[in-house]
Amino acid sequence: MAALTPLSTPPASPDAVPAPAGAARRRPRYWRGAVLTVAGLYFLTPLVSSFVFTVHVPGQGLTFAAYSGILSAEGFTESLFLSLSLAAATIALALLLVVPALIAVRLGPPRLRAVVEIVCMLPLVVPPIALVTGIATVLRWGPDHFSRTPLYQTFLAVQNESFPVVLVLAYTVLALPFVHRSLDAGLRAVDVPTLVEAARNCGAGRLYVILRVILPNLRSSLAGASFLTLALVLGEYTVASLLGFRPFAVWIVSVSGAEARMSVAVSLLSLLITWALLLVLSRAGTGPSTAVPGGAPSAAGSAGSAASPSTPDPAAAPIPVPGKE
Repeated sequence: MAALTPLSTPPASPDAVPAPAGAARRRPRYWRGAVLTVAGLYFLTPLVSSFVFTVHVPGQGLTFAAYSGILSAEGFTESLFLSLSLAAATIALALLLVVPALIAVRLGPPRLRAVVEIVCMLPLVVPPIALVTGIATVLRWGPDHFSRTPLYQTFLAVQNESFPVVLVLAYTVLALPFVHRSLDAGLRAVDVPTLVEAARNCGAGRLYVILRVILPNLRSSLAGASFLTLALVLGEYTVASLLGFRPFAVWIVSVSGAEARMSVAVSLLSLLITWALLLVLSRAGTGPSTAVPGGAPSAAGSAGSAASPSTPDPAAAPIPVPGKE
């Protein structure tokens, strides 16, 4: 029996455009639209129902009195400004704590990563009610044990109602797991030792390396950490209520007893404010990254005190930094 020879395919024409991979198998996915529709109805139906409840009064018809009276409501402006101030301070403090720590463990011994991760994940294990109980116990030490010492004034200062620093500290602890996860994911995608070594070879100082080399590569991660912290602070109720403070979430609950429609209207307004702030942060997180200069920082007009004393030869070829060409 003669052996079967494989059929030879004619060579493709050089002018022929190859079809995209999987084009023949591409079919309309109707189930995706169905899932998106169901999810949209699941999230939008409560919002629409809440809006109808605020504008429709039986026997009166449509009225926007619940929205028009928000700005004139007692405590609205103060509580909203307090929550936004606490959120800004919490974001700044959490980033100042976590960013240097994660960069240090990336450059240091790998065994320290597990220690830092365990410490940052502890707030997920400790219930908020237990955290508040511990904070309240410590705050009672002021009048009980330190009333005759200068430290007593510190206990009073951190509990100032205009800006309670104790809430910033508590919110920072609660936000540590989310900030750590977001920044750790960003650092895993960046070769930190190579970037640091290349920038140091160009004559950059340590502060310059962190601000102009590493942080621009973590723009999206920083924005994500800020998202989660902002949402946590604006919606947190337990800690602030049990400690006796009145930020925005506590104010909404206190108003709901007397003005039900206004409290629902304020809740919808808080959602819009949160979405607007998250949109602003997302726009900031998707901006163009800052390019690392090829030469010394002084060549880019940024030498100052951040550059190290050893400046490379201007005639030398710049050392390219991976991922920033």
